[in-house]
Amino acid sequence: MKKLGFGCMRLPMKNGSMDGEVDYEEFNKMIDKFFEAGFNYFDTAHGYIGGKSEIALRECLVKRYPRDSYILTNKLTTHYFQKEEEILPLFEKQLLDTGVEYFDYYLMHALNLDFYQKYVKCHAFEIAKKLKEQGKIKHLGISFHDKAEILEKILIEQPEVEIVQIQFNYADYDDAGIESYKCYQVCEKYNKPVIIMEPVKGGGLVNLPEDAKKILDEFNTGKYGKEKVGHASYASYAIRFCASFEKVFMVLSGMSSLEQMEDNLSYMKDFIPFTEAEYHVVKQVREILKNQDSIACTACQYCVVECPKRIPIPDLFACYNAKKLFNDWNSEWYYGVHTKGKGIASDCIKCGKCEKVCPQHLTIRKYLEDVSVIFDKKN
Repeated sequence: MKKLGFGCMRLPMKNGSMDGEVDYEEFNKMIDKFFEAGFNYFDTAHGYIGGKSEIALRECLVKRYPRDSYILTNKLTTHYFQKEEEILPLFEKQLLDTGVEYFDYYLMHALNLDFYQKYVKCHAFEIAKKLKEQGKIKHLGISFHDKAEILEKILIEQPEVEIVQIQFNYADYDDAGIESYKCYQVCEKYNKPVIIMEPVKGGGLVNLPEDAKKILDEFNTGKYGKEKVGHASYASYAIRFCASFEKVFMVLSGMSSLEQMEDNLSYMKDFIPFTEAEYHVVKQVREILKNQDSIACTACQYCVVECPKRIPIPDLFACYNAKKLFNDWNSEWYYGVHTKGKGIASDCIKCGKCEKVCPQHLTIRKYLEDVSVIFDKKN
């Protein structure tokens, strides 16, 4: 199976506004081009584009192509049910909105520890297993946003999970707040195929700093004397990096224009895994990103042990860096995940115990003020 999936959270919109309507004519063209290149995996969720994603797939994909010609993934999203009795009606509405009789993959959406406990309480996994027995779900999985230890807990407790979707890209690879690679390793340990979301980090790995662009541009022209790539888009490095990992089953790309589609197809149609030289050059870019006006925290956790308010300081710094460098929409989500049941940045009492043990000699109290300005007004 080809590894590029059509993520339908960002579709072509009339007038370019997410508050408007999906441009069905453009979406039709993109779907046709996708099929022509040999790809057939589509991913959606009930809340994408305010419910318009599912409807657009019904009109532009389901009504135009035979059901056995494509793979469709949908998700059970926590915001749309509060109790067990609401899950089945929601599922039936998803089938109706997309116009299909079954989903190839159905994922418990955006799991962190708190949401997972809600899904367990509402018997969501048991309901999904029954739907699978009825043929309305072919494969059961999870979409995940939390630390690797929580992912392992879920996979131990829910062995029926067949596939895991994680946020993974070369910028988040060793990020202490997201733990992309550690989560991937958990999937390896339990032999679960991986679906990648946010491979381009919401566009952040296309809109790179100039010195990072220079590294990739020079590599393209063979300046380093290793290999000449020729034309390669910044997005191509991000997506091919993810697709090169052995356990990766699918890399989702949220394509919102025919131009983006054509670029992705140009290097994924006949996919060539990363070379050692490419891993090396991407590592250089990652180091540049880490040093771009960011908090130089190494996540040693010494400060957390000393903090009387139980503030997860390194995790909050990682969220801050993601927001500052990439305007990452997921950073608010992860901030909420990391502070659940713990202290937030504004809880800091300025005792200074954290700074006394910090090996990097960071002005942690001042940085927590900066973090609070960005996040605490929203939480």
